[in-house]
Amino acid sequence: MAAFCVFMEKLMRILVLGLLTSLLAACVTPQKPTTPPKPETVTAVYKAQDWQVLPNWPGEQLNRSWPAWLNSCKRLASKPVWKDICAEAVMLGSQDDASIKAFFERHFSPWQITTNAGSDTGLVTGYYEPLLKGSLNPKAGSAPFYSVPDDLLVVDLAKQYPDLKGKRLRGRIDGVRTVIPYWTRQEIAEGKIANNAKVLAWADDAVEAFFMEVQGSGRIQLEDGTIIRLGYADQNGHPYKSIGKWLIDKGEMTADQASMQSIQAWAKANPQRLQEMLNANPSVVFFKYLSGNDGPIGALNVPLTDEASGAVDPKFVPLGSPIYLSTTRPNDSQPMTRLIHAQDTGGAIAGPIRVDYFWGFGSQAGQLAGKMKQKGQVWLLWPKNLPLPEQAVNK
Repeated sequence: MAAFCVFMEKLMRILVLGLLTSLLAACVTPQKPTTPPKPETVTAVYKAQDWQVLPNWPGEQLNRSWPAWLNSCKRLASKPVWKDICAEAVMLGSQDDASIKAFFERHFSPWQITTNAGSDTGLVTGYYEPLLKGSLNPKAGSAPFYSVPDDLLVVDLAKQYPDLKGKRLRGRIDGVRTVIPYWTRQEIAEGKIANNAKVLAWADDAVEAFFMEVQGSGRIQLEDGTIIRLGYADQNGHPYKSIGKWLIDKGEMTADQASMQSIQAWAKANPQRLQEMLNANPSVVFFKYLSGNDGPIGALNVPLTDEASGAVDPKFVPLGSPIYLSTTRPNDSQPMTRLIHAQDTGGAIAGPIRVDYFWGFGSQAGQLAGKMKQKGQVWLLWPKNLPLPEQAVNK
């Protein structure tokens, strides 16, 4: 009987404890799963400033950028915003620094570009026009430069949706009426466009060919010494992905080590993984033949000028605009200021304070461009007494 009583006492304790647990659970309001807040969209904030605020403005050598400005005017002169300014620039012709400085101060106001997050610095990289060794016929290890494929479909979305000005949809038709994404880099390497695109030239080195795609143009020296020039014609519609970041994520190198030169060295040490690395970027650039000896043709459709042209995000800096750049030299703390002109764009050039600086042609320019990953500040030079462009939000 005593054992039975002990058993019943333990059973009652268990039942009471279970009941209390249930009651307490009923009193607690269950927490609904929370959706993480969406990251705030980065926008530009344009701040009016005096010319004296621009670093080294009084001592800046402006005559090296004047030819680039005259090139911009070839495209801008037909637009009302720029018509009178460009007409005066053409009348002035070649000028000394003092005259050029007076011209810009007379016609423009500097607006520092910041972000809605309060930052006034952004990323400044460099690009160049490379010279590659190549052939008109394939060799072991060579890489092709393709023309625009016949089956690449390009739709200008702005014609149907004005808010999407500058946006284009690229794809291909599958079947009769279905539009699907165009082939990726991996699929193109597997031969998917062999019957739809012409090979303009073959580069002896696949990694150098990849970087020429990133630059958007280049020159190919053939076996007989002949040089052919290729320029950007179109793209397969896939977003640019950094192979440097892929190597960092794979633990192959650190962020501090990542550069064009270190990527080339890794590829030579790991030939069996070369295509795997290249495929990490699904974007492919298609080319066309260029003539003449001027610089490569940028998105403004004018030749780029060494150390006076740059690529920007046109959502925040209108193409053709002069901009003032304050940064440092590649892998160095030495200050570098330049008056440059927004004459180009690029798949990796996104954001309000983002500049890709054109160093020029050849191996020395390539060395500088490959090492450039600096912080910088940017001022948009905009015609006086005119409202900022539609995409600018003045606060």
